Amino acid sequence: MEDKVLIVEGANDRKRVEKVLAEKIDIVCTHGTLSEEKLESLILPIEDKDVYILVDEDEAGESLRKRLNHELPNATHLYTRKEYGQVETTPYYFLVDMFRDYFQVREV
Repeated sequence: MEDKVLIVEGANDRKRVEKVLAEKIDIVCTHGTLSEEKLESLILPIEDKDVYILVDEDEAGESLRKRLNHELPNATHLYTRKEYGQVETTPYYFLVDMFRDYFQVREV
């Protein structure tokens, strides 16, 4: 298992970020709302890893970010722009620039 973990909301977000990552990292999808049980099962295996959180810039994404921040206070928060709204619609060039400080990336 990898030492870096990126948490995103959905499968389309995962596909989007995989295209710009040049290194193997675990990408975990929350698939929307997290129950307490699902949150716990997500957190336990990754709490000792380098965790990065990238969620949509909407109300649901911000709510999820707050919950994850509470459970993973040492996680690094990454942000798309409000004008892009969702991770899956964020331009590749923006993802590359944002990820460059944390991951090995490839130009798309």
